[in-house]
Amino acid sequence: MTKGYHMSDMKDRAATAVGAPDHGGAVPGQTTTGPVSEQPSTMWAGWAFFAGVLMVIVGAFQLIKALTALFNQHYLLVSSSGLALHVDLAAWGWVHLVIGLVLIAAGFGVVTGRMWGRVLGIGLTAVSAILNLLDIAAYPLWSIMIIALDVVIIYALAVHGAELKSA
Repeated sequence: MTKGYHMSDMKDRAATAVGAPDHGGAVPGQTTTGPVSEQPSTMWAGWAFFAGVLMVIVGAFQLIKALTALFNQHYLLVSSSGLALHVDLAAWGWVHLVIGLVLIAAGFGVVTGRMWGRVLGIGLTAVSAILNLLDIAAYPLWSIMIIALDVVIIYALAVHGAELKSA
């Protein structure tokens, strides 16, 4: 009498065929050499790289806002009294200048897989989003665009930032 096979038996047979990887991922008869990464790189590492590039771009946007506040205050829609936080526009420009420069440096840190870049990037983009919310009356479109990019950067670094290190 012949033995009948069920679908579950076929699945088990396919997994144990000669040359097929076992459940550990190794092919029978082969040895693995070399360092094994703790966390394999996935397609999501691109999000972290993208966040680093976006940080450089947002830093450049911050520099443009800073230079506008420092040298061309007539371009703004409101004076310093129209802002949510009443500060001198020149002082506000210096704040944006510092944040922009540090964001650019942190963006390069993220692109090279540095942990300090990710931590600094999440912190600075959160501060950037809050500051841009405070001066949204002066630069409405710039502020909304930078806040949206800051949120994307925070998401990418918080969720997928560690994958860049192993890429």
